[in-house]
Amino acid sequence: MADNQPDKNGDDTGVGENRGISVLQNGISVLLSFSAEEPQLGVTDIAARVGLHKSTVSRILATLQQAGLVERAADSRRFQLGLGVIAMAGPLLADLDVRRVAHPVLRELSRRTEETAALMLWNGSEAVCVEQVPSRHEVKHTTPLGTRYNTAASSSVQVFLAQLPAYTARALLTNGTLVFPGLDDAALEAYLTRLDESHEQGYATNYGETSLQEVGVAAPVFDHRGEVAAAVLASAPRFRVSPEQLPVLGEAVRAAADQVTRRLGGHGPGATTATDS
Repeated sequence: MADNQPDKNGDDTGVGENRGISVLQNGISVLLSFSAEEPQLGVTDIAARVGLHKSTVSRILATLQQAGLVERAADSRRFQLGLGVIAMAGPLLADLDVRRVAHPVLRELSRRTEETAALMLWNGSEAVCVEQVPSRHEVKHTTPLGTRYNTAASSSVQVFLAQLPAYTARALLTNGTLVFPGLDDAALEAYLTRLDESHEQGYATNYGETSLQEVGVAAPVFDHRGEVAAAVLASAPRFRVSPEQLPVLGEAVRAAADQVTRRLGGHGPGATTATDS
């Protein structure tokens, strides 16, 4: 019997499996269309983002709504992620030792700097916020849980790229995975040099490069193998951080990241441990 042809009983397993995978992929695409920047979207918005017909998107949203993964926004025909997403993420977040270990350090960093402190993880193409302690100031920059950064100038993205082999960082920049406006050969080489410099000083900065009104400073957290496990990020409105104050904030963030590293039982690359020969 040829592949994907129904047998004499009418079964069409191959086609059915492919159709099921396609439906699953479409559902995932719809869920991923929501972001911290755009937490509420209409059917038309989602259809444009995922490349599906509005009727297909409506059916997917109805299914996701039944599962509690999306919900209608109050007083609106738009949709937003539902509490079911948190329930799904709960076991993962509970198992993130670095998140649990980092929280008191983030709290102290936020208290000392009076700015927002966050913990970022790398998913291979983006820096993702998994913990945050917001600034007590009324005017502040926040990094809500689930926020994803894929802009090369983001300080947390710089931290993760600085720990990768140069050819890997170069590929992420040149293949469009990371956003880098005006990328050319000269800009690429200058950026890779910048990564080396941030690696040497122990923290990376974003002084109004992704948003004129925001400042971000990030430093790496290392695990027991000396590999980067996370990044500690401090973010603030630009008017509260002068260029002269930036190194002070950078040292505070680096000290916090070093503390999280120690609490994890980790060490920086090249450092020896008691079991090293």
